[in-house]
Amino acid sequence: MIVVSNTSPLVNLANIEQLNLLKELYGQVIIPQAVYNEIVVAGAGQAGATEVETFDWIFVRQVSNQQMVTTLQVDVDIGEAEAIVLAVELKPDLLLLDERKGRLVASRLGLKFTGVLGILIEAKRKGLIPAIKPIMDVLIGEVGFRVSPKLYQQILQTSNESKPLKPSC
Repeated sequence: MIVVSNTSPLVNLANIEQLNLLKELYGQVIIPQAVYNEIVVAGAGQAGATEVETFDWIFVRQVSNQQMVTTLQVDVDIGEAEAIVLAVELKPDLLLLDERKGRLVASRLGLKFTGVLGILIEAKRKGLIPAIKPIMDVLIGEVGFRVSPKLYQQILQTSNESKPLKPSC
């Protein structure tokens, strides 16, 4: 399976000590140079930096179409632009990205994508984690990951972790 990732899924999963889920789910992850630079160089000493630099299942690939990267930077940052362009070039099974603007661009380009919450749903479905709620609560409460109340409930329902509401009398 070919999977390309942007910065956010890697850093957020590293922050909650769940980065290894990517290896267990996908085997390997490919990142563009800009994502490597954001995590390892600019983010030195922060969650994910050492892992991205040393894990043998995370690979860095150069983007060929620099003109497309420049064009996309009108809407998204350099890491997202390179991740999206690398996905266009490699035609991966999946692009990992969380940011709304990046998802809109990826959607326009016909790319299949998921983010941290989708990764957690898949990990639970495959029995790699017992529950999503405690992990999501740490993401929100300690890492500052933004999830609307509606999406929070949808994730819990999708993962069969929500309790049905009792009818009011």
